[in-house]
Amino acid sequence: MMPWIVFSTPFAVLTYFLIWYVPPFEQGKVVWYLIFYCLFQSMQTCFHVPYSALTMFISSNQKERDSATAYRMMVEVLGTVLGTAIPGQIVGGASSCPTEPNVLASINSSMNSSINSSNVSLEETKQSYLLASGVISVIYVICAVILFLGVKEKKESGRKRSNLLTFRQGMWLVMSHGPYVKLVIGFLFTSLAFMLLEGNFALFITYALGHRKDFHNILLVIMLSATLSIPGWQWFLTRFGKKNAVYFGISWAVPFMILIVCIQSNLVISYLVSVAAGVSVAAAFLLPWSMLPDVVDDFKVKNPDVHGHEALFYSYYVFFIKFASGISLGISTLSLKFAGYVTGSCSQPEAVSLTLKVLVSPVPVCLIAVGLLILKTYPIDEEKRQGNQKLLQKILDSKADSESESSALGSNA
Repeated sequence: MMPWIVFSTPFAVLTYFLIWYVPPFEQGKVVWYLIFYCLFQSMQTCFHVPYSALTMFISSNQKERDSATAYRMMVEVLGTVLGTAIPGQIVGGASSCPTEPNVLASINSSMNSSINSSNVSLEETKQSYLLASGVISVIYVICAVILFLGVKEKKESGRKRSNLLTFRQGMWLVMSHGPYVKLVIGFLFTSLAFMLLEGNFALFITYALGHRKDFHNILLVIMLSATLSIPGWQWFLTRFGKKNAVYFGISWAVPFMILIVCIQSNLVISYLVSVAAGVSVAAAFLLPWSMLPDVVDDFKVKNPDVHGHEALFYSYYVFFIKFASGISLGISTLSLKFAGYVTGSCSQPEAVSLTLKVLVSPVPVCLIAVGLLILKTYPIDEEKRQGNQKLLQKILDSKADSESESSALGSNA
């Protein structure tokens, strides 16, 4: 796992930095950004898959893995907050949309001087984006070094190299494992719901609710609420079980999604809804990664002689999450385009406001309902999970006994 993390880090940092670099040519800029964005996403996948799969290699105890997952997701959400706040502070706030007559008059009178200084301000903007990307790159490297030096993989006893799966065999076994398929498809729908909500919420706040000056703070409140809620959800799933936590946590956001589109423009209610939505976002972040190790354990119980499969479970789940992200982006872009959205405009047609309301409420609510219905058929409850843990411990004990007997016979010979 660690070699892939070490290998991908410098290339991920380099490609991320080049995304924000403006090349000195005009023709082919789209190709430049497309290439380096795809390369960056590839390097991110090379990092994220082994990083998330490390959960299976740092401990064989379910409670310890759940605790590690909770800490990991809390830090990841906090990292999302920092990754948004730091560049925002360096680059500066977005331009405001003037509406008052005196402001418009002052802008018209100073238009000539603005033209003369446009090249300077554009160059400063380029440098600020490069500086922001450099800061994020340094943080990326520091985190990768801490991970490499601070986490030690626990090798599974009794593993035989001759029994390692080929890619084709592993893909067939993993994708034919019923609990995994139900888990992935269920969270594919719920993840798509929250991606649609998160991806369009800033535009919804700006154009549908009219809180242009506060949308940065509202988004920050959502992510901070999610960060602080993760320990609570970890306690809840430990106390009441993971399936109950899924039903309660994911559906928690539904009434607030409905409320936010039904009320008039009210800033206080928008902040309250943001706090409540962050609580549900925390559950959506934590629970899939907390339940994946249980599926891997179930697979081990049913296939005790199969090894080298852990990363496959995580890699396919990462693929489906990225797939959901692409679908969310495509749905949002096409919907807003058909509604007449104008990029950078301070005012939008009424159809855009209606489209944003649909994208942040009815569509996510329907997707959540479908996802929860699928997760209802997920067969690994608390009783099954604890039973798998006991069976795995017996398998490990029997392997240890057989290895000790083999070593004793070898020494006697």
